[in-house]
Amino acid sequence: MLTTLLLFIPILGGFLLTLIPGTNSTRWQALFLSVLAGALSVYMAANFVPTGGVQFEAQNNWLPNLGISYHVGADGISMVMLLLTNLLSPLIFLSTVKKDMDHRGLFYGLMLMMQGAMTGVFVAQDLFLYYIFWELALIPAYFLVLLWGTGQNRKTAIKFFIYTLLGSLLMLVAIIFLSQQWSPASFDISKVYEVDLSPEAANFVFLAFMLAYAIKIPIFPFHTWQPDTYTQAPTAGTMLLSGIMLKMGLYSIIRWVLPVVPGAVQANGPWVIGLIVVGVAYASVIAIQQKDLKRLFAYSSIAHVGLIAAGILTMSSEGLTGSILQMFAHGVNAIGLFYVCSILMDRTQTNDIASLGGIRNLAPWFATTYFIVLLGSVALPLTNGFPGEFMLLSSLFNQNWVWSLVAGSGVILGAVYMFKSYQGVMLGETKVNAFADLDIWEKLVLVPIVIAIILMGLLPGLITRIAQPAIDQLLQSL
Repeated sequence: MLTTLLLFIPILGGFLLTLIPGTNSTRWQALFLSVLAGALSVYMAANFVPTGGVQFEAQNNWLPNLGISYHVGADGISMVMLLLTNLLSPLIFLSTVKKDMDHRGLFYGLMLMMQGAMTGVFVAQDLFLYYIFWELALIPAYFLVLLWGTGQNRKTAIKFFIYTLLGSLLMLVAIIFLSQQWSPASFDISKVYEVDLSPEAANFVFLAFMLAYAIKIPIFPFHTWQPDTYTQAPTAGTMLLSGIMLKMGLYSIIRWVLPVVPGAVQANGPWVIGLIVVGVAYASVIAIQQKDLKRLFAYSSIAHVGLIAAGILTMSSEGLTGSILQMFAHGVNAIGLFYVCSILMDRTQTNDIASLGGIRNLAPWFATTYFIVLLGSVALPLTNGFPGEFMLLSSLFNQNWVWSLVAGSGVILGAVYMFKSYQGVMLGETKVNAFADLDIWEKLVLVPIVIAIILMGLLPGLITRIAQPAIDQLLQSL
C-alpha cells in the first residue's frame, strides 16, 4: 500500500494539475505533493529492515492472459533510489519558486508525473510494468525540453526522444523474448531471474538492454544527445534528467542485467568497460574546452556516470557498493551545480565563463555554497563524492589496472576543469556590475545540498547500511 501511494501521489496529482489552468498557487500545490512523496519515502526508509529481501510489496493480477501483473516493492537498492528521487524532487520544485513561466499547470504536472514514473522504475517487480514506467518517464521529459527549453530546443527535444525511444524498443523486444521462456508467459521478476538462456540468447539480451541503458545514462559513444539537452532544457528539467533520470539506466543494469545474464556480463563486460573508461577520459578532455558553464557540467556528468557504470560491470562488492554511493552523491551534486548555473543566468543573463568573474567579492554566501558543491563533485575526502569514487576506482584496479589508470585520469582532469571554471566565474577581476547574494529561497535549496555533501562524506554508512544486504544477496545469487 505504501509503495502504491508513493507511486500515484505524484502521478495522479501531476495529471490533475495538467488539466487545470496554472495560477500562483499551482507551484505550491505541486511542491506540497512532491514533499508529501518525499516524507512518505523517509517513513518507508525508517521502517525498512535491511535484510536483502523485498519489502512494502504489493501484487495483483493485471493482464493475466499475458502474464503481466502489478507487482511493486523495494529492496535496499531500490530504497536508496527512492530516497534519491523523492528527496531531491522537492528541492527541484523549490528551485522554480521565483520563476515566472507560461502554462504552470502543465509544467508542474509534467514534473510530478516524471517524479512518479521514475519512482515506478525503481519499485517495479514485473518486467513489463518496469518498461511502462521507463517509457512514461520519457514523455514528460520530452515536453519539458520542447515547451520550456531555449535555443534549438525543438530539434534537441526530438533528437533526445528518438535516441531514447529507439534503444527502448530494442529492449522491449528482449523483454518479450524473456517472457516467452515459460508457458504460460510471465514477466514477474521471480521468473525472469530463473531464466536459463543459451550463450547466444544471453548475449542478445545483454546487448539489447545495455544499448537502452547506454543511451539513457549516457555512455560514450551514445552520449551525443546529452550536452545539448542538458544545456537547452529548463534548469528544473536538467536537474531531473541529470540528478535522477539517468540513474534509471544505472539502477537497471544492477536490477535487470547482472542477475538475468551474468554469463553475458562476464563475456562482454571487459570490452564494454574498456569503452566506458575511454569515454570517461574523453568527456573530461571535452569538458576542459567548454566556455559555457552549463555545458561544462553536462560533460562532467558523462564522465562521472561512466565511472559508475564501469564499476557496476565489474560485478564486485566494491563496484556495486561504490556505484550506489556515487549514484546518490552524483544526484545531489548535479542538482547543486545546475542550480548554480540557474542563479548565474538569472543574475547576469549568461553562463559564459569569460563574461563572468569576481563574483566572490559580491556574494560570499553564493561563493561558499558553490565551492562546497564543487568539492563534492571533485571527490575531495570527507565529501560525498569521495567514498563511492574511491571504491569504484578500486574495483576497476582489482580487475585491470589499465582501466583504473584511464578512469583515474578522468578524475584528475575533473578537478582541473572544475577548479578552472570556479576561478573564471568567482575569482579575479569583477566583470559584473551587480550580483545579489543568495536570498532565502535559494538558501533553502543550496543549504540542504551542502549539508548532504558533508554528511554523506562523513557517514557513508547511512546509505550502505540500507543497500549492502541487497548487494550481498545479489552477488551470492550470481
